[in-house]
Amino acid sequence: MHHLAELAEKCGDVPASFFRFQVVELWVFGDLLDVPRDVDVIEVALVTDLPVDEVPWMTEPVGAEHWANSTRLSRNPFDARWRSKDAPVWNHRVERPALLWSAADGINEEALVAVNDGTGELVRTPAPTQDELRERIADELDVSLRALRRVNQEYTDRRWSPGKLTPHSDALWRTTTGYLDLLDALNRHS
Repeated sequence: MHHLAELAEKCGDVPASFFRFQVVELWVFGDLLDVPRDVDVIEVALVTDLPVDEVPWMTEPVGAEHWANSTRLSRNPFDARWRSKDAPVWNHRVERPALLWSAADGINEEALVAVNDGTGELVRTPAPTQDELRERIADELDVSLRALRRVNQEYTDRRWSPGKLTPHSDALWRTTTGYLDLLDALNRHS
């Protein structure tokens, strides 16, 4: 649990001018909020101040790797999902998350204690209805398709140009993975 508390503290310590974006909320979700047990990976959602189109599902915004290194996120057992402040944090994978930190209010001590005590269920957000979930997935799928078209074109434009192709191919891979995940989720929930 100390990794989670440390990350919450570091979210508030990152200088505003240091990165292209700001993390404005830290949420925890997944197995850590269920029945108390040891987990290998802590699933978190990092909400940024970026617009929705800059943070499609399962992608990383420009500068995310640097942010992860500076906060030690990349060196600890986290599986992070990047989100936008302009859309709900929850979806078909980020189910009933609990808010641990926000730029507005700082660390949510009640949630941190509940997660640590194995009573995370008490601080989780309510579950969406099936209609709300389908609508959320459809909205994210639209964002993801726009992103897929954009990064595919960026990859195509750079394919035979000098310089490293890895950042473009990684972005295409992440965006494709997110799109396919959402497409499968929409089919399951239709």
